[in-house]
Amino acid sequence: MNKAHLPKVALIAGPTASGKSALAMDIAERMGGIVINADASQVYRDLRILTARPSPADERRVPHRLFGHVDGADTAYSAARWAAEARAVIDETVAAGRLPVVVGGTGMYLRTLLDGIAPVPAIDPAIRDAVRALPVAEAYALLTVEDPPAAARLAPADTARVARALEVVRSTGRPLATWQAERVGGIGDSIDLRAVVLLPDPRVLADRIDARAAAMFAEGAVAEVVALLARPNIDPVAPVRRAIGVAAIGALLAGALSERETLSSLQHDTRRYAKRQATWFRNQTPAGWLRSIENNDINRVIGVLLRD
Repeated sequence: MNKAHLPKVALIAGPTASGKSALAMDIAERMGGIVINADASQVYRDLRILTARPSPADERRVPHRLFGHVDGADTAYSAARWAAEARAVIDETVAAGRLPVVVGGTGMYLRTLLDGIAPVPAIDPAIRDAVRALPVAEAYALLTVEDPPAAARLAPADTARVARALEVVRSTGRPLATWQAERVGGIGDSIDLRAVVLLPDPRVLADRIDARAAAMFAEGAVAEVVALLARPNIDPVAPVRRAIGVAAIGALLAGALSERETLSSLQHDTRRYAKRQATWFRNQTPAGWLRSIENNDINRVIGVLLRD
């Protein structure tokens, strides 16, 4: 498909600590772009340090959008909401004659933006409440009867996904998989996407993660979590509390972990998350996306963005 007449959108993706934020800023600075966040943790304003959000100096250097714009008390923020916001920001950026530079490591966000989302109707609140009240073992047993293919795909202890599949089939009368086959709202066919995936050597990435985690501690990550947990309106299951490091620092504050153990937990959990991200980007992204092991080949990347 010839996309020469469509607006260019740059996408810099990869695992955490791969250098994608620095590359996105370099591109935005060189090409008059605006950096648009595609990281599920960096949308929350409560945890700038712990989620490695761009610093105030970074934000003064080039314009940034969709970073830290969601209050941690919001329990309803989703990939669908982010994609709608990202579409609007991309449209505004293109209309202003600037280059949208989408950057992030949340595969679900990127897939929703590009491919669209399943048009699942609103779930009946009574059905949702009843399903969410079930122990996961009971919900899974019911799912094996009501949607056997979904049960076969899911881990029996995956509380959130088991509940989602069960509530969808009960509320709509159709399995979740049939809805997911009918995606709507994606922008992939209406833009000229120029995508780069950063995939550093795993040993290099692990060293970066460990060093960055230590820097987070030195720069105030513990104080951020203290402030977050002190807020009376933060639900115990709020998504912001699932950010890597919140649980470990909470255990530190409760006296259950030492500072050394907490730092080790943050490093270990981040390395494990980065490994999952890298696997996703290797296996779930189109072969035409440029792969790079480092973020410093700016001229090569810009060549990809500028070519006809």
